[in-house]
Amino acid sequence: MIKRFIVIVALFSGFIAEAQENVSSPYSYYGIGLTNFKGTVENRSMGGLSIFADSIHINMQNPAAYGRLKLTNYAVGASHDRIKLETESASDNAKITSLDYLSLAFPVSDKVGIGLGVLPYTSVGYRILDMEEGSASLLNGRGGMNRVFLSAGWAVTKDLSIGVDADYNFGNFQNSQSINREDLQYGTTDVNRSDIKGFTFTFGANYQKDLSEKLRLHVSSTYAPAMDLDSENSRAISTVDFSNGGGRVIDFRELDLSDTQFEFPSKLSIGAGLGELNKWFVGAEYASVGSSSYEDSFSFRGDNGEYEDASQLSIGGFYIPQYNSFSSYFERVVYRAGFRYDQTGLIVNEESINEFGMSFGLGLPVGSNFSNINLGIELGQRGTKDSGLIQENFLRLSIGLSLNDKWFTKRKFD
Repeated sequence: MIKRFIVIVALFSGFIAEAQENVSSPYSYYGIGLTNFKGTVENRSMGGLSIFADSIHINMQNPAAYGRLKLTNYAVGASHDRIKLETESASDNAKITSLDYLSLAFPVSDKVGIGLGVLPYTSVGYRILDMEEGSASLLNGRGGMNRVFLSAGWAVTKDLSIGVDADYNFGNFQNSQSINREDLQYGTTDVNRSDIKGFTFTFGANYQKDLSEKLRLHVSSTYAPAMDLDSENSRAISTVDFSNGGGRVIDFRELDLSDTQFEFPSKLSIGAGLGELNKWFVGAEYASVGSSSYEDSFSFRGDNGEYEDASQLSIGGFYIPQYNSFSSYFERVVYRAGFRYDQTGLIVNEESINEFGMSFGLGLPVGSNFSNINLGIELGQRGTKDSGLIQENFLRLSIGLSLNDKWFTKRKFD
C-alpha cells in the first residue's frame, strides 16, 4: 500500500509541475501568484478553519494535529471553479478544474503521527486583451509554486499536542506581454520567467480541554517564520511579425538577469472554539501574514503591485445529528458551514485587493473505519471594480476523499 501511494505522489508531482495553471485571475500576475488554500475540503467547508483536530482526519494546516491520529488516512481533493470577471464596462467568464492536494498520514505510536503529501501552493493563470485605437496588448501568464511537505506531530499530554511541518517549494511562473501597433511594422513580445525553490517550515500547537461532561475547549496556533527562497530569473524580448494573423519571430534576444532571493512571508495564526465530541463544533481563527516582504521583490519584470501585511479571519463549524445512528444514514452525515474574509496584502491602483467567501459542505460516510466523501461549495468575491480594476465573483465546487485504514496491526493468523 505504501509503495502504491509513493507512486501516486510521484505521478501527481509530475502532473502539477507540468500543468500548474489552475486559476484564472488577473491578480495572479503579481508576486508569486494567488495563494491556494492549504487544507482539505473539510477545512475549506468551515471557512478555512484549522482549529479542529481529531483521530480520523488529516489536518494539513496544523502539524500538531498528526499527534492525535489513531488511523492511517489517505486524502485527495479536487475542485471546479466558475468565475465571472467584471469591470465597469465589460464582463467575461472562466472555468477551471484542478487537483488540490494528495496526502497520507499515519500514527507511528500512540502519541506520534506522520504526514506527507503534495499540493499546488500558489497559482498563476490569466489572459487579458487590451484593445485601444491603433494598438493591442495581450497579457498572458501561467505557472505557480508547488509544495511537497513532511509533517510530524507529538501528543505531549492528553490535552496538548505540538508539531512541525517541513516544506520543499518548487515551480515556475511565466508572464508575457505582446504589443502590436498599427503605425509600426512589427510588434514585440516580452517574456519573463522565474524558477523558484527553497524550504519553509511551520510549527503548530493544539490544545483540547474538557470543560464539562459534554463541552470541550479547542485552542490552536501555528507559526511559520519568514524564509528566503531562491529565484532563477530570465527574460527574452522578441520582435514579431503579427501581419496576416501570424506570429513570425523576426528577432530574438535573451537578457542576462541576476538570480535573486525573496523573502517568503511569515504567518502567525491563532484560533479557539467550543464543541461536543462527535456532535458539534464552532470556532473562529485569525491569521496575520507578513506579505509586505514582497515589496520590490519582483520589480525586474515590471510588477507594479504594492504590498502590505495581510490578514485572514475565518468562522465556521460542523454539526452531526447522531454519528452512530443505525436507523438513518443522514443522521450520520456531517453538516459544515463557514465564512472567511481575507485582506490579501496586494494593492493595485491604490486599491487593496480583498476576498471573502461563504462555504457549506457535507461529510458523507462510506465503508468502515469512519471514511468519508466530502463535498463543499463556496460562493465568494475577489477584488473591486473601482479604479478601473476587475471584480471576480466565483463559485467553487469541491470534492474530497478521506479514507481510513489501520496499519501496523499484528496478525493473529497467517
